[in-house]
Amino acid sequence: MMDGANTPATAPVLILLGPPGAGKGTQARMLEETFGLVQLSTGDLLRAAVAAGTEAGQRAKAVMEAGELVSDDIVIAILRDRLAEADCAKGVILDGFPRTTVQAEALDGLLSESGQKINAAVSLEVDDAAMVTRISGRYTCGACGEGYHDSFKQPAKAGTCDKCGGTEFKRRADDNAETVAARLEAYHAQTAPLIDYYAAQHALIGIDAMGEIEDIAGKLAAIVKTATA
Repeated sequence: MMDGANTPATAPVLILLGPPGAGKGTQARMLEETFGLVQLSTGDLLRAAVAAGTEAGQRAKAVMEAGELVSDDIVIAILRDRLAEADCAKGVILDGFPRTTVQAEALDGLLSESGQKINAAVSLEVDDAAMVTRISGRYTCGACGEGYHDSFKQPAKAGTCDKCGGTEFKRRADDNAETVAARLEAYHAQTAPLIDYYAAQHALIGIDAMGEIEDIAGKLAAIVKTATA
């Protein structure tokens, strides 16, 4: 069971919903820095639990080594362990979980053990066509990792990195228009039930995620302040 002394009922629990490239990671890091919230992603949680050799981590390792998907009950067990740690006392941001209404219901059950609930499920709303352009145009310097874009940020000198002078650039194999469009379609199909689920709980808040990073961060900060008031 979770330790209520470590994770008080007043600690906000936020969920960030949004398709690939919507800026969830960037915004979560900014909220961490501003409010001391802890970003929790399923992938990171699984890797940490396996590395630590916890009971739930050992179960997850066995499943992954068998080439199977980690079940929801194992993910919930790992999340329960993580939420009991002291650094989560100021609140958490869930990124990438839940992905289904079954997981959302399990999460509600977990949080109720300590009198908590989802304070806000924030949907970062984007324009699909613009997202295809945004993601498919990305590339980086092969030497230092500096990011560029075909339309929005090209090197001052063509073919030469502004930061390190490198001349080799690379693109992610899945950062092409067809793949990005397919990922967006899959996201909407998968997430639509969650949108309805949290709307029914009056926890859903949609914000325009096509603007400036700082403006989006300001909107998220206001949501956090309301949750902790």
